Amino acid sequence: MRPEVKLKKPFKFNLMNKQTRRKFSPEFKAKVALEAIKNQFTLAELSKKFDVSPVIISKWKGEFLDNMSAVFEKDHSKKKEEGPALEQLYAQIGELKVENDFLKKSCKKLGI
Repeated sequence: MRPEVKLKKPFKFNLMNKQTRRKFSPEFKAKVALEAIKNQFTLAELSKKFDVSPVIISKWKGEFLDNMSAVFEKDHSKKKEEGPALEQLYAQIGELKVENDFLKKSCKKLGI
């Protein structure tokens, strides 16, 4: 037989005490990650300074280092993708102008 375990306080689930996840801006994340990269302070000190978990700071630091080269990359793929779509839109504008002019002339002749 198992011995009975008695709890001093019954567990109560209270929605009012539920903590919400904090959301940090990209600027704040970059600031904290940059401080971590400088190695002037330990993760524990940065954690206290910015009120963020050391695990989160390490994660942001890793992401920062992994994506740092993207700042210097030139992104020509977007311009290449926009080219044909942009040309089609200009062609459509031309067609609509011709149609609009034709309708204006027709309305003028009919007296409308």
